[in-house]
Amino acid sequence: MRINGSEVAAAGGATIAVMNPANGEQIVTIPRGTAEDIGKASDAAATAFPGWKAVRMRDRGRVLFAAAQEGRRQVADLARLLTTEQGKPLREATDEIRGFCNVLEYYASLSAQPLDQFIDLGAGSGAVVRQDPLGTVGAIIPWNMPALIMAWKTAPALLAGNAVILKPSSTAPLTVLRLAGILEKSGLPPGTLNVVTGTGGEAGEALLHDPGIAALSFTGSSATGEHVCEVASRAGVMVNLELGGSDPMVVMPDADIDAAVRGAVHGRFYNAGQVCSAVKRLFVHETIADEFQQKLAAAVREVRVGNGLDPEARMGPLNNPAGYDRIRELVSEVSTKEEGTVLTGGEAVGHLPENGLFFMPTIVTDVAPDSRLLSEEVFGPVLPVATFKDLDAAIRMANSTQYGLGASVWTHDTRVISRYYAEVHAGVVWVNRHVSVPPEIPFGGTGKSGSGRENGSLALLHYTKPKTLYYGP
Repeated sequence: MRINGSEVAAAGGATIAVMNPANGEQIVTIPRGTAEDIGKASDAAATAFPGWKAVRMRDRGRVLFAAAQEGRRQVADLARLLTTEQGKPLREATDEIRGFCNVLEYYASLSAQPLDQFIDLGAGSGAVVRQDPLGTVGAIIPWNMPALIMAWKTAPALLAGNAVILKPSSTAPLTVLRLAGILEKSGLPPGTLNVVTGTGGEAGEALLHDPGIAALSFTGSSATGEHVCEVASRAGVMVNLELGGSDPMVVMPDADIDAAVRGAVHGRFYNAGQVCSAVKRLFVHETIADEFQQKLAAAVREVRVGNGLDPEARMGPLNNPAGYDRIRELVSEVSTKEEGTVLTGGEAVGHLPENGLFFMPTIVTDVAPDSRLLSEEVFGPVLPVATFKDLDAAIRMANSTQYGLGASVWTHDTRVISRYYAEVHAGVVWVNRHVSVPPEIPFGGTGKSGSGRENGSLALLHYTKPKTLYYGP
């Protein structure tokens, strides 16, 4: 872990093993942080905050930009580390490191645009609204996209003038620690960004209850998000939640079928399906369903599964045993309860290391409406497919979930696009694409998918508080 600019052991000396999901081998051990370590990080952040707040916003932006440039210089090494601990193919890991740099560069570009607002009320009176930093911000991030989500949370918080305590996942903390070091070497003062490693039940819970935290940003499961929200509300802490999703992809009869097939394969099997905004439910118009499913199955069979360090691999292992076991359980349930037909996949990959968490990319058709594949978030390489007869049915099926993160529609009909955008419950609606989230665009959901937004200039407001000067003639 990194506290006050230095690598330190846990106060109690305990450690956690970080495993390679491609072969089950231990990579390294990391400190198992506790409440004592969170307390040290909180003290370091409180000490660093006044000095960082006093730095001009433009100069804070320069630090972010310098870190982005250094990240680009180290992209190959960082990507290899990310693949080793997380499992994703090297090309995806490379894209994620570049995404981290993109986010830092985007927020650096905003540093020349002051957040303060002047309001002219006439007759010689008016107001100035200044956006002040909050103080110490807590951030808890998951294992699926650790570098990118780290940037989503730390870049706007740091640009706004806050100090940050970051708690990464215990299964993918190594790249985050390296990136924190790059930020410090790029000019971030010691204590401004502290990374405490450990479990959610210990370090994460301690961060939730730390009295020095002014705001908290959490990405993870909906169940944990509800707990985070409850604890934060009792303490009066501002909270931003990016939780689960069960994104629908709707393919209309006028869609470019080949493009939609490519979109479905990328949108579902990118990162082995371990993306909050992945395509989780695929709805295809009945008039094109046969052709679409045939082409989809053929495309999925071409997806090469393997160790992410293999340059030919297009899909790596799942990240952790719990996720792997749940995917096997859900697919097995389809057969035992006769809830659908496994069109392709549906089993572990036999030719890869026995201890690797590999599962074949899977398509399930004729899925029963009450199947857990449609009603729950499926965080892995399984795609349920169902058909619909008209737009009314498609929208009804898209909204038949408690989640509301993203959704896509594949069509060239502007009337369909307009209605889908208006009626589907989602924070982001894509047209003829899915998953893509550039840093300029606000990202977040509704319902069980959370509240608040990552990215865009709006994210800065989560990390500031307005203070108004109202004057008269």
